[in-house]
Order: sequence, then structure tokens, then C-alpha cells
Amino acid sequence: MAVDVARPPQGAPPAPAGSWWTRLVAFYHGVIAEMRKVTWPDRPQVQSATIAIIIFVLLLALFITILDWALSGVLVRLVPSLFAR
Repeated sequence: MAVDVARPPQGAPPAPAGSWWTRLVAFYHGVIAEMRKVTWPDRPQVQSATIAIIIFVLLLALFITILDWALSGVLVRLVPSLFAR
């Protein structure tokens, strides 16, 4: 079984050598450069995604509630009747 090893992409600059402060500053600059590449959603996109998530969570909670009610009914009524004399 082969083990994947994280390697920097081809053409990536080598890791900066030096003190921990130099590496920390280089890391910070790398983070800033990546954050500038991010496409942030606008307000309507965030609102629609939030509404979709809330509806999904409510439907999932309803499904779990119904399933719990049905299974508890089966376990409370059916299982004891199997062992009744």
C-alpha cells in the first residue's frame, strides 16, 4: 500500500530558511496571497444558503422524530407481546 506524501507543487518556491520569525512572516504573506484568490459570496447567496440549510435541518429533525416515535411504538408494544404468555 503506497503512502501519499505531501509535496509542494512543481515550480513552487522552496521553503524559506531562517529563523522562526522569517518563516512566520512568509507564512502570513502566503495566507494573504491565498485569501486574495478567494471568491466570497454576496449577501443574497449567503441568505439563500442559510435558508436551505435551516429547511434541511428542520426536515431532518422531523424525520428523526417520526422515526423515533415509530420505533418506540414498535419496541413498547410489539416486543413485550412476543414474550407474553
